[in-house]
Amino acid sequence: MSDGGDAMKNVIEVNGVSIRYITGDFKNIGLKEYVIRRLTGRYHVKEFWADKDITFSLDSGDMLSIIGSNGAGKSTLLKAVSGIMIPTEGSVTTNGKIAALLELTSGFDADLTVRENTYLRGAMLGYTREFMDEKYEDIIAFAELGEFQDHTFKQLSSGMKSRLAFSIACLVNPDILILDEVLSVGDGAFRKKSGNKMKEILASGVTGILVSHSIEQIRELSNKILWLDHGRQVTFTEDVQTCCDAYEEFMNTKKAPKSDEQIREMAEAFQRRKLEQKGKKHQQQVKQVEAYIREGNQPAVDAALAILRENRPDLLAENVTGNTKG
Repeated sequence: MSDGGDAMKNVIEVNGVSIRYITGDFKNIGLKEYVIRRLTGRYHVKEFWADKDITFSLDSGDMLSIIGSNGAGKSTLLKAVSGIMIPTEGSVTTNGKIAALLELTSGFDADLTVRENTYLRGAMLGYTREFMDEKYEDIIAFAELGEFQDHTFKQLSSGMKSRLAFSIACLVNPDILILDEVLSVGDGAFRKKSGNKMKEILASGVTGILVSHSIEQIRELSNKILWLDHGRQVTFTEDVQTCCDAYEEFMNTKKAPKSDEQIREMAEAFQRRKLEQKGKKHQQQVKQVEAYIREGNQPAVDAALAILRENRPDLLAENVTGNTKG
């Protein structure tokens, strides 16, 4: 299920990236004890590989979703792509201006106002004051923060902060947009609005990377998907639906696949389980309808009809047609 790409067209190319964290007890023992232990060979460090040998490439207009359970290495990988971290091994090549939202409050000052933070964030992304003057009203309008422009950032709810961050990133015309769980914050209406905005941005040729725990959102927005498990690349593929099916099965079984064949088997198992659950739900609803009809009173009949309208409107249509003919 791994897909290659032409390096000449790649907006993002990640080649064999591994990222290692080294931990020791330096902070606990102090400088003197550290020197003594180093000289006597008693100072030990621990290595932790957050990501190991990750490879993928994206072209203009691609939307990559990265999936994986907590601790899979998703956010660490985004930091390497964004240029915040340098890989221990491998390379990351990007072509274009990057707007990255890796943490909700990154790039914002809690004591500055919404207005001041908008200009601050724009400056950090490399945009001029004149450019931000042109975009400011659109940013505030999209974020729905017109009444809060002079409030300090710390006074905003998490949903408001997310709306502001997303609006700035989207409306300053980046070439590459990187989002870590940002689209999952906020109310349902704004999530739909931001999803539509993402589609519009991708259609314009912007390349996107999204980390999200919303499989529904991933299915809707992505044309490529990268699955990580404990820092290991499970797959990188354009078959988003099959991969999502397999991942949903993984969330149920907690057993990660080790081959493309196992991914397909897990996807098929998920579809079977989904059909079984649908069948059980249908049987429960049939029993519920029968119970309502046996009661015979009008509220019970209305409840039965409501279930039929939701699940079998064709039966009601046939009944109406039959009555009309009669």
